[in-house]
Amino acid sequence: MKFAFIFPGQGSQAIGMLSELSSNYPIVKQTFEEASEILDYDLWKLTQEGPKENLNQTDKTQPALLAAGISIWRVWQQQGGKNPELMAGHSFGEYTALVCAGALKFTDTVSLAESRGRFMQTAVPEGEGAMAAILGLADEAIIKACDEAAQDQVVTAVNFNAPGQVVIAGNTDAVKRAITQAKEAGAKKAILLAVSVPSHSSLMQPAADKMKERLTEVEIVSPTIPVIHNVDVIIKTEPDAIRAALVAQLHNPVRWVETINKIADAGVGLLFESGPDKVLTGLNKRINKNMTAKPIIDLKTLEQALETLG
Repeated sequence: MKFAFIFPGQGSQAIGMLSELSSNYPIVKQTFEEASEILDYDLWKLTQEGPKENLNQTDKTQPALLAAGISIWRVWQQQGGKNPELMAGHSFGEYTALVCAGALKFTDTVSLAESRGRFMQTAVPEGEGAMAAILGLADEAIIKACDEAAQDQVVTAVNFNAPGQVVIAGNTDAVKRAITQAKEAGAKKAILLAVSVPSHSSLMQPAADKMKERLTEVEIVSPTIPVIHNVDVIIKTEPDAIRAALVAQLHNPVRWVETINKIADAGVGLLFESGPDKVLTGLNKRINKNMTAKPIIDLKTLEQALETLG
């Protein structure tokens, strides 16, 4: 059976993540220790003991999610798991996918993750940016609500996560106006998210500019496993094209529905989510019912995943 690996972005982190897996597979903790040496603080301790507020800071969340995805992938390889047909990552998860596919070095990417998080955090003054989830409304109606709510500010649809589940981002006041518009247009739910960074909106352009410069400092090679990029739903093999996609994804929408459908079009019938939660597995039930998605987050799910492929 053809299968793919997918990697989550921010929101999948939690205190105590991967603790069970780490007690049986030392490489999990070793991966976090490798990251800690680059970061100059104990990343494993942060993920296990918190405080939660620190783990949820963007510049700490992203290295934590990277280490989580990589450590699961390393366990998978240790246990004789085969290579997938394709890989993809939601938002920041694209970096994890590129490391697993051999395009980026893990140690380089730990540092990139911290930089990316810091650049995002400082791109917009605190309180001036927001994100909201709009549920039960067609994409076109959400885009229209954002257009009407903008009023010389920024608010756009930024995460096309699943049919009827879209995230918008931009200036706080504009996002609040868009929530009202979306509710009036018939949205089942329109709620502000507990984040301070308006990810994937044009307000992230300053972060993208800094990231463009930062990405020139690291080596990128052609991936050994194809990775589908969020920004244009295209597989890239040239290092400069990969760099450009990583810069563009900071201030452009995450086209996740199209990404999953492209994986399905390649004849893939099974997805494994490599991360500390099962957010993408849940989304997949709404995107493509012909594909089975399974998380790998603990001993039970790892064994199930390995058994599925025989």
